[in-house]
Amino acid sequence: MTKSQFIATMAEKSGLAKKDAANAWDVAVTLAYETVKKEGEVTLPGLGKLVKKHRPKRMGRNPATGAAIEIAAKTVVKFRVAKAAKDAIL
Repeated sequence: MTKSQFIATMAEKSGLAKKDAANAWDVAVTLAYETVKKEGEVTLPGLGKLVKKHRPKRMGRNPATGAAIEIAAKTVVKFRVAKAAKDAIL
């Protein structure tokens, strides 16, 4: 499902105009990003949790040459699916 399809469906089921549904979606996404950046995690009830995690540097391999390379440390965002979402889908 694309973003426009999602917004159209959300608008249809909620009775909102597409513009209002798109705005609500954009506000929710922006709020989630800001919260994860500031606090390290945000819970989306019934859906899951976005968690910021630090990955330390590590050694890897160049798949073309097989040479060992160092992969730099970085911060990543992980998504943990809520049990309610798993139960609803399975």
